[in-house]
Amino acid sequence: MTMRKNNIGPLSNRVLAINEKHHRLFSSSEEYLRRRAYREIHPTEIMVGKCMDGRLNLAVMTETPMGIIQPCRNLGGDFDLGWMAFQLMVAQWVDYSISRGRKCVFLATYHFSKGDKHRGCAGHNYDTGEAKKAAAKLKAQFDRVFGRSIVTAILCGIETDSESLIFHGENGEMWDLSTVINSDSQVLIEQLSAMYPSMDSQVLQDLLPLVEGNIRHTREISSSNRPVIEMEHQEWILGLGRGFDWLHTINQALIVGPFDLKIAKAIETAGGLLLGNIESGRNIHKGAVLVTAALYRNEVGPEPLLAMEKARSLRDFALEILEEKIPNLLPRLEIMAGTVDINTRHFTPLADNAAEMVA
Repeated sequence: MTMRKNNIGPLSNRVLAINEKHHRLFSSSEEYLRRRAYREIHPTEIMVGKCMDGRLNLAVMTETPMGIIQPCRNLGGDFDLGWMAFQLMVAQWVDYSISRGRKCVFLATYHFSKGDKHRGCAGHNYDTGEAKKAAAKLKAQFDRVFGRSIVTAILCGIETDSESLIFHGENGEMWDLSTVINSDSQVLIEQLSAMYPSMDSQVLQDLLPLVEGNIRHTREISSSNRPVIEMEHQEWILGLGRGFDWLHTINQALIVGPFDLKIAKAIETAGGLLLGNIESGRNIHKGAVLVTAALYRNEVGPEPLLAMEKARSLRDFALEILEEKIPNLLPRLEIMAGTVDINTRHFTPLADNAAEMVA
């Protein structure tokens, strides 16, 4: 018999410090009012499907307030609306949006590096064509199921060296925001209108801040002359579950959502990347943390307790995979399962006395 429980050490405490910082900011009066003000002007709900790669932080890349863009992650940004858990989450998101009179945008993304293909998507074996094909397939699924009047799916590339977005239009046009010279708002909205002629005018206006923010961000990255090492994988955290938008700090975490029927493969790949980062010296901590998380919204009733059970089960499942497939990672791995209050983004580790005995 082995005891599966949290093993909180120095690296786990770093993760908790990251959460505390984001939780305090997210819950602050100023940030709350900023989100409210933004929502009043830009009500469209935005969700992004992206790879578990820790460099992909759309809120940072678009200079968008915390909590506006809802992320979902999987190996290679590969999703399927036929997967039960993913389908349920998307259906709930659409229902929530409609109940509040809002429309939806889903960004189906792929990513690559223009400087070195091996800084691209490991989930697709660094094949940008395959990554793009998977994202296009997901967009087509959204179009078949939801049409375009309420839910708009957009194919979008992410070039990780410059952190620029590449929009793919309805007629096959491509718009690389790193090449934009004239960033006048009227010029940009005209370009969006030309690329998405069937898009609702309010949705166009709500996409504009993302475009403007990414243009500013890309220019800042370009002028910073940052070293190549910052463009490479340096992650030291494996996040498994939901409620990790507070952990979307570039190059720190690989985040796997609980959506994929082949989730074991995603965990194995993430574990292999973490071990590779340690052995290559890219991970200066020389260790890693497995963090599993589950969301709850209502503090009263069984919801927080169900979240505890989910986080615990995800932890046990992940450890089984890592013990079998990436055993050399285990001696360097801290373990922390917990729950996230979606209202505050506060992460609470499970108490050790909640550990389970397993064969």
